[in-house]
Amino acid sequence: MRARLIAVGERMPSWVAEGFAEYRKRLSHELPLELIEIKPGTRGKGRDDAKAILDEGAAILAAMPRDTHVVALDGRGKAWSSEDLGQQLEQWRMSGRDIAFLIGGPDGHAPDVLARADQRWSLGPLTLPHMLVRLVLAEQLYRATTLLSGHPYHRA
Repeated sequence: MRARLIAVGERMPSWVAEGFAEYRKRLSHELPLELIEIKPGTRGKGRDDAKAILDEGAAILAAMPRDTHVVALDGRGKAWSSEDLGQQLEQWRMSGRDIAFLIGGPDGHAPDVLARADQRWSLGPLTLPHMLVRLVLAEQLYRATTLLSGHPYHRA
């Protein structure tokens, strides 16, 4: 099983890129993780934010391979503990399909993206910067793989 993180946003600060790269490296054997960055839609004074959301959504959908299990990160989704995520990861592995995690733009996901999602995952009630969500997602995926393998990284 391969995993993809399809995220709106480009040129992350170095601390995000370095942190993500570290967890990506740690995941390389258990769950290879590919990052696909989507250019944000144009926003600002005199711009149509709804069009920006739709443009981002179309780009996200175009970047998804066929027959992929899709998990949209969404504040209205289901919150999982680290242990819950480990169980989800085991189920995804058993399905034999690749998985795509989706991070929308500053205004969230387009309706078409949410309609395509097989699951919606909330990282909790806090509002997090999108760049930090990348890092938290990668760390939690690493934690889930260590839970499944019995590695002592997770000490809850």
